[in-house]
Amino acid sequence: MEPIQWNDFEKIDIRVGTIVAAHPFPNARNPAYQLEIDFGPEIGIRRSSAQITGLYTLAELPGRQVVAVVNFPVKQIANFFSECLVLGAVGDDKEVTLLMPERVTQNGLKIS
Repeated sequence: MEPIQWNDFEKIDIRVGTIVAAHPFPNARNPAYQLEIDFGPEIGIRRSSAQITGLYTLAELPGRQVVAVVNFPVKQIANFFSECLVLGAVGDDKEVTLLMPERVTQNGLKIS
């Protein structure tokens, strides 16, 4: 990979948020969930499509904190508009492990 400059990294707005709702996403090409994530009063609730069905159930997601990029343009996925990119580590088996704070953190805190 080509190295980036510090100012490139500074353009990415990565925040902590709490999943407030998780729904099935039957229209997605690859198995995915529709998430609603609270990023605090400054950003509010954003929606995201996440291909995390292999390691997570819908029932266990609400209340879980995640890390996401909040300043990408909105992306249409099937009939859904994703407003942020939830970050995860992708294994050789293509399963995604969510990136999460190691303790409860205030929603909206910026990752730096």
